[in-house]
Amino acid sequence: MAAELSGAVLDLEEDEDLEVFTKKPSLAVSGPLPTSPSSMTNQYHLEHEDQEESRTERDLFISVDNPESHVTAIETFIMYRVLTRTTRGDFDSSEVEVRRRYQEFSWLRSRLEESHPTLIIPPLPEKFVMKGMVERFSDDFIETRKKALHRFLHKISVHPVLSRSPHLKTFLTAQDLAPHKKQGPGLFSRMGETVRSMAHSVRGLRSRAEEFSSIQDYVDQFSNSISSVDKVTQRIIREHREYVDELKQYSPAYSQWAELEPDGLSEVLRGVSRSVELCGQETEQRAQELSETLLPVLHEYVLCADTLKAVLRRRDNIQADFEVKNDALAARKVDPETLQEEVDVLAERLEQANVSLRGDWSRWRSGLSSDARAAFVSTAERNQQHYEKCLAVWESFLLSQKMDPQRPDLEPTS
Repeated sequence: MAAELSGAVLDLEEDEDLEVFTKKPSLAVSGPLPTSPSSMTNQYHLEHEDQEESRTERDLFISVDNPESHVTAIETFIMYRVLTRTTRGDFDSSEVEVRRRYQEFSWLRSRLEESHPTLIIPPLPEKFVMKGMVERFSDDFIETRKKALHRFLHKISVHPVLSRSPHLKTFLTAQDLAPHKKQGPGLFSRMGETVRSMAHSVRGLRSRAEEFSSIQDYVDQFSNSISSVDKVTQRIIREHREYVDELKQYSPAYSQWAELEPDGLSEVLRGVSRSVELCGQETEQRAQELSETLLPVLHEYVLCADTLKAVLRRRDNIQADFEVKNDALAARKVDPETLQEEVDVLAERLEQANVSLRGDWSRWRSGLSSDARAAFVSTAERNQQHYEKCLAVWESFLLSQKMDPQRPDLEPTS
């Protein structure tokens, strides 16, 4: 399986120097050529990790790996190893290992959201695979999900508030989560929150602070933009794979034709067949790397946009409750002393929500900037390598024809 996601940057291959403009045909058409360790992508990866480590003294490190398939009479599911290393005194051991399935990650996220409704909880990968990309429970699907789950826990582990959650500690240390999963609000509690949210959205707010209105406007526009980029990227990857399938039929056709022709034309046809094959392999690799490097970041932030909208709604719900109680207090419709206490509590909750969201918004924007930049730099470098390698393949083919002593008509003219 591919290397895991680490930190806020998707893993990038570190390979050796690439020579693409060689005039030796045997070198130009050799197997996949690696990436330079001094490349822009690798330099950025190292710089980003150094900056992240220098910002905070981390004492909690979590990794997700070693997926195992489990088959029962009623279902098939994957369990992942969650390994925690920590220097925190409230943990019984400096290293803890548990195994978790997807629904238990979902339990953790729900508990974090309930405990911290105005913090931006990192998204989980969707329960079902994106249609048309990979098959559920295939190696690619499991690898993609493993990386996303690792990324989810990493982001929680570096968050100043979420990393201290007792729910996170339970998730990381309890060998059996069943007793803990029975705790928490039920269906009707969650439905009640939804009904209140709908009612408040209909009535609207009188005096939302400008900064939160600006955030709402940004999120709405960002959601549309990132969704469009995500959809087009998925379509490009599918088209790349369809193109590769065509090339896999195209190359053998030239080889079969070559069997019918005399040596001169036969060699030309074999050269074309080999060039098409090599370019097809490179295109297939490019599609795979787009799927592993760019698409996960885009799709994560599609889900982030939905999370942001939900957080803003919850923040607005608190303000709406405050406004209703404050209006009632001003109208003296209820016992003023009792209502004043409720208004004071809601005012404090609203201020806490504003402070929490304000801090998390800044943190989220910083994460978006670093994640997107890393993914786009990696994709740009990979695109450059792809076209350079394909160019080298066809240059090698042309050079082999010009150097062929049996084809003087192709010798370069002065």
